[in-house]
Amino acid sequence: MTADAGPRATRLPGVPPEPGVAKPDPILVAEGVTKTFGGLHAVQVSRLEVQRGAITALIGPNGAGKTTLFNLLTGFDRADSGRWSFEGQPLAGLPAYRIARAGLVRTFQLTKSLTLLTVLENLKLGSRQQAGERFFTALVHPLWRAREESIERLADEMLARFGLGRMRGEFAGTLSGGQRKLLELARALMVRPP
Repeated sequence: MTADAGPRATRLPGVPPEPGVAKPDPILVAEGVTKTFGGLHAVQVSRLEVQRGAITALIGPNGAGKTTLFNLLTGFDRADSGRWSFEGQPLAGLPAYRIARAGLVRTFQLTKSLTLLTVLENLKLGSRQQAGERFFTALVHPLWRAREESIERLADEMLARFGLGRMRGEFAGTLSGGQRKLLELARALMVRPP
């Protein structure tokens, strides 16, 4: 028995520690997901379930297909076959922006911050349901002012949470690599993913 068996046993009682085994409350379920590039089978996942509220890791050597699987599940690439759902909602074939709106967000190995926007502006981009994005609503400031203020409060909370509060008005391009990764994580959480 490992040191991790205690917390795991209480979190997932009666669930065998095997890949693909059914979980009591999965937030993400994938079945039969495949992707090939020419003759290379990059992804062959018969079944994957991610338990809600549990930290789950996908490990493997370089070239094993980990990033490709994330790209498939989040709509950045198209699977050859398979189906997957998040919160019970089927996602196969949906574009990345719709999957993100459903609450399944991801970060990238190489950060994707917009370097000529401030740290605060980068965070605000991650928020959903911004009324100012619609043409006619954007023309009438009182219609979106309250939502904008709410988004800015959430962004400030995220900046404090990730230790970036003092960088609020700095251009994202001035951040170190580690700070950019923190910014990307904070921006992903602006979506308020489940």
